[in-house]
Amino acid sequence: MTSIVLVTGATGLLGRQVFNTFQHSGVLVVGQGYSRAVPPTILKANLEKSEDIKALLDDVKPHIVIHCAANRSPDLCDKNPDQARKLNVDATRTLAEECQSRGAFLVYISTDYVFPGKEGDAPYEADAKTAPPNLYGELKRDGEVAVLEVTRDSGLGVVLRVPVLYGTAKENSESAVNTLVDAVMKAQDENAGIKMDDWALRYPTNTEDVARVCRDIVIKYLKEKKRLKEMPKILQFSSEDCMTKYEICEKLAQVLSVPLPGMIPNKQGNDPNASVQRPYDTHLSTKVLKELGIDVRTMDFVAWWRRELGAYRK
Repeated sequence: MTSIVLVTGATGLLGRQVFNTFQHSGVLVVGQGYSRAVPPTILKANLEKSEDIKALLDDVKPHIVIHCAANRSPDLCDKNPDQARKLNVDATRTLAEECQSRGAFLVYISTDYVFPGKEGDAPYEADAKTAPPNLYGELKRDGEVAVLEVTRDSGLGVVLRVPVLYGTAKENSESAVNTLVDAVMKAQDENAGIKMDDWALRYPTNTEDVARVCRDIVIKYLKEKKRLKEMPKILQFSSEDCMTKYEICEKLAQVLSVPLPGMIPNKQGNDPNASVQRPYDTHLSTKVLKELGIDVRTMDFVAWWRRELGAYRK
């Protein structure tokens, strides 16, 4: 029998890649979207409505669910906390409950922002104490708790934490990394005065690598179905490429063969008066994935961007 995989947020940066990766793995894949849904491949469902979630699972009857859908912007979560909680926490709990009642295996995509990211703390192991520095991290942590609580007795749920992502995008604004290409181009104007963070350490990770790891986790766990309760429930995946946003811009400028006359490195760190505080370093340890025998290698950041930005080059 062919496995059926449901990917939530299948029209987003990560969801599209997860959808494509599973589609090329010999399983039947159905996506969920909302504003950009394209039935019958991407079904429309509002995850903020529990009845939509139930109807979606009744329709698709998935064996596996990869939950990519989320409000992933710390600033937007802060501006609209009620909506963010509905999607990041309440929808996640409902989805976990519906998967549990149907015997479907759930992979919940979480974030490195569940950790405080204080200087000297990283790398964080999967079992390290969480202490999110902002509301976005709190909501994603609460989503983790919901999944782990609901699936505790069955072992049918796992959490996969990932850092900031980049990859093939429809709009650069879909990724906090991709959007830096636009910043690099604006910085060609020496009077642009673009201040770019040169303080917080980031570990940009490609969506193709994350999607591959999701697939490998599903294969590993379903092969060990009788041992699911004993298998690790919190997994972490990350590139080892350590860069500030300014250093990312330098690499992108190098790929594009352009200077950065209009960009100023900002080493000041968090503004103590800012509503959203960013962590300094939330580097995720991939030790648990390695112990499971899952490949944690990642593609070369500069090489990928050389391929992606070929059309930009002069």
